[in-house]
Amino acid sequence: MPQTHGHHDPPPTGLATGVVTVLLTLLGWSCVPLFLRYFAQSIDAWTSNGWRYGAAALIWLPVAVFASRNAKARRSTWKAALIPAAFNATAQVCFTWAHYLIEPGLLTFGLRLQILCVAIGAYLLFPGERLVIRSRAYLTGFVLVLGGVLGTALLGENPFEGAHAMGFLLAAGSGALFAGYALAVKRCLTGVHPVIAFSLISQYTGAALIALMLALGAHAGAGAITALTVGQFGLLILSAIIGIALGHVFYYTAIARLGVAVSSGVIQLQPFIVAAASYFFFGEVLTTPQWISGSVAVSGAILMLVAQRRINRNARAARAALVPDELPAILPEPEPALVTVRD
Repeated sequence: MPQTHGHHDPPPTGLATGVVTVLLTLLGWSCVPLFLRYFAQSIDAWTSNGWRYGAAALIWLPVAVFASRNAKARRSTWKAALIPAAFNATAQVCFTWAHYLIEPGLLTFGLRLQILCVAIGAYLLFPGERLVIRSRAYLTGFVLVLGGVLGTALLGENPFEGAHAMGFLLAAGSGALFAGYALAVKRCLTGVHPVIAFSLISQYTGAALIALMLALGAHAGAGAITALTVGQFGLLILSAIIGIALGHVFYYTAIARLGVAVSSGVIQLQPFIVAAASYFFFGEVLTTPQWISGSVAVSGAILMLVAQRRINRNARAARAALVPDELPAILPEPEPALVTVRD
């Protein structure tokens, strides 16, 4: 899963549509870890990735073809999408493999590290983001996320070692790579419509993951057909539609209606939903300290988003109060807020 595309928070128009689409996004992205854990019992990670992202790339192909009508735009945009796609494909490999080693609830709490990596990368790459990142509220949220994630990793009943430790490290690594993907999109694809950008990235990512499946998957990926029933294979494709194809459309729609901060804040509820569902489906049990730590991590992420929204809003208000001719010399335009998601 979790991509970024720079946008200022728009006015909260179309409230009902925004609420529905952000809830559908939350539901869809909460299902993905459960699907992946379920399929981990039957097929290998290379096969799972290849079929899922291959199906998603096929769904997004018409958009990519539409975006390639202009020859000059086609060359420049496809080239710009290469680096984000490399991050996305690598992150997807780590993300999927983590499901073979740890349970979905712990994994999704661990993914909160993504927002820390985005903050660090944004500070280094985008000077306009530094006003936000230096604020006391944002840094407080940063510390809460870091402490909460470490707590969920270390305060469980089972020792943090062996395959369990590797699974959590893969989850954290995927979060860092998804953050790199987010930053690469912002760096390389600024000005490109997010739906078009993701359609191009999907083609590269799908091609890479299919190639890995053919080279490393059981029976070059054909193992999925023999290992799964028709119904299970349908669920595999459905997981791609829900988590990758439709999930991003819903999320971009929610951002357009509700704004970045509100949409991202709602998505922070994902770990709680996944952990609760994982208890019923897979018997995953998080200890009380882990639940507390996870809550601290999510609270920290929300605090970072709130601080980002408040400071950006104040900066826009200050710019609006200035004479336009004085703007460049007095108050530089801050970079748009970063949006992080994953499939």
